[in-house]
Amino acid sequence: MGWSQVYAEALSLIGQVEPRVAEATRQELADQRSSLKLIASENYASLPVLAAMGTWFSDKYAEGTVGHRFYAGCQNVDTVESVAAEHARALFGADYAYAQPHSGIDANLVAYWSILAHRVESPTLERLGAKSVNELSEGDWEELRLTFAQQRVMGMSLDVGGHLTHGFRPNISGKMFRQLSYGTDPVTQLIDYDKLLADAREFKPLIIVAGYSAYPRRVNFARMREIADAVGATLFVDMAHFAGLVAGKVFTGEEDPVPWADVVATTTHKSLRGPRGGLVLAAKEYAADVDRGCPMVLGGPLSHVMAAKAVALAEARQPAFQDYARRVADNAKVLAEGLLKRGVKLVTGGTDNHIVLMDVANFGITGRQAESALLDAGIVTNRNSVPNDPNGAWYTSGVRIGTPALTTRGFGADEFDRVAELIADVLKAAAPADSPSGPSKAKYVLPDGLAQRTKAAAAELLDAHPLYPELQL
Repeated sequence: MGWSQVYAEALSLIGQVEPRVAEATRQELADQRSSLKLIASENYASLPVLAAMGTWFSDKYAEGTVGHRFYAGCQNVDTVESVAAEHARALFGADYAYAQPHSGIDANLVAYWSILAHRVESPTLERLGAKSVNELSEGDWEELRLTFAQQRVMGMSLDVGGHLTHGFRPNISGKMFRQLSYGTDPVTQLIDYDKLLADAREFKPLIIVAGYSAYPRRVNFARMREIADAVGATLFVDMAHFAGLVAGKVFTGEEDPVPWADVVATTTHKSLRGPRGGLVLAAKEYAADVDRGCPMVLGGPLSHVMAAKAVALAEARQPAFQDYARRVADNAKVLAEGLLKRGVKLVTGGTDNHIVLMDVANFGITGRQAESALLDAGIVTNRNSVPNDPNGAWYTSGVRIGTPALTTRGFGADEFDRVAELIADVLKAAAPADSPSGPSKAKYVLPDGLAQRTKAAAAELLDAHPLYPELQL
C-alpha cells in the first residue's frame, strides 16, 4: 500500500464522521502546494513524521518519566521517549534531553522553572533542612514563594528580534520575573555585547536568555557565556528558530549554543523539520530539575508527538540533513542579496542565518499591508516589528521571511533570486487604500492583474518542485 492510498483512506474515515474536517485537510494540502511558503518558522515535515503522529499512542496517559510513570502500561511510551532523547543527545551533543514539552513556550517554561528549582528552591530547602517543599512550614513556604518572585531575567527585546517568552510583559515570562531587555546597536542593529555586559552587571539577573525569533544574524554564545559568568547568571538559550542550523552543523564552535549554555530549549518543527512540539537540552547538573517538567508545568506527555519527534530527530542525524541545513543558509543569503539589489531595505543589511527581515516603510506601507498584498499574490509571509518600529507590534513596519520550507521543496539559488524579484515587485506596487480618516494602515491596493501574474510566476517555480509528490489526493 502506497502513501496515497494510506492518506486517501484516512481522509475517507475522517469524512465519514465530519466531512468539513476532511475537506479542510485536503484544502490545506492544496493551499500549501500552491503558495510560496516563506514564513521563517514553518516547514514541511516528512510523511513518516506525519504518520507517526496519527497512531494509538495518542490514547495513552504517561505522566512521569521513563521507568517512573504514574500510570501502568507505559512500556511502549518509555521506548519512544527514550529513543527521542537518545537521538537528541547524539544530534546536539547534549548531556541530557527532555522530549516531553508540547510546544516552544512549554519548553521555555520548563527551562525557566528548572533553573529556578536549581538556583533558588534547592539551596533554600538545603538551608531549611527540608527534602521537598511539602516539608516546609507555611512561613518557610511563603518565604520561598516570595524569593521566586524576586528573581531577574534579561532577554533580547521583542522589537529587535527577541521572542515573547524572553520577558515580554504580556507573556507569562514577563510576569514571572523582574525583567530587563537588551537591545542592539542603533547603527549596526547587531547585538552590542559590551553594553549587554554593562547592563547585566548593574541589573544582576539570575538568568540571561540568548536566542531570537527575528534577528537575522548569528550569536556568539561563548561571549554570552562570559557575560553570564561575570554576573553569576545561568545562561539559557532558546534556539527554537535555528535548531536546524545547529543540528545541521552550520552553526559550530562559538555559534553552537549547546556547549556554552546551561539549558537550551527548542521547538522540533521550524528549521528542524519535525512535528510541532518542544525539546529541552541541559547540562548534567540541571538534568534532575528538567526531568520534573511534568507535573511541574506540563500536563500529560503527548506520546504520539514524542514518537514523531524520535522519527524527525533520526532523520536529522542523516548526512542529507547537513546538506539541507547548509542550503537553507546559502539560500537565505541569495534571497537577501536579491532583495537588496531590487531596492528592499533589510534589517542589519542582510542575513547569516535563515531569516531575512524586510523593512517596508520606504514603500509607504505597513507590514500588515505588505503581508496581505503578498498573500494575495501567493506568497505567504508574516509581518514583524523592526527596531524602533513606529507602527507597533500589530501593524508593524517589517515582514519576516525565511528559507527552510522552500529549501525542503528543493528551491535553490536561481529560484530564490526569482522569489526576491516577485516580492520586490509586489512591495513596490502596493499602496495604502483610502479610508474615511485617511490612508489605512491595514487595507491596500495593487495594480490590476499584478496578483494574478505573480501567482502564475510562483506556480511555475512550485510546479518544478512538487510538495509530497507521493500523495495523489
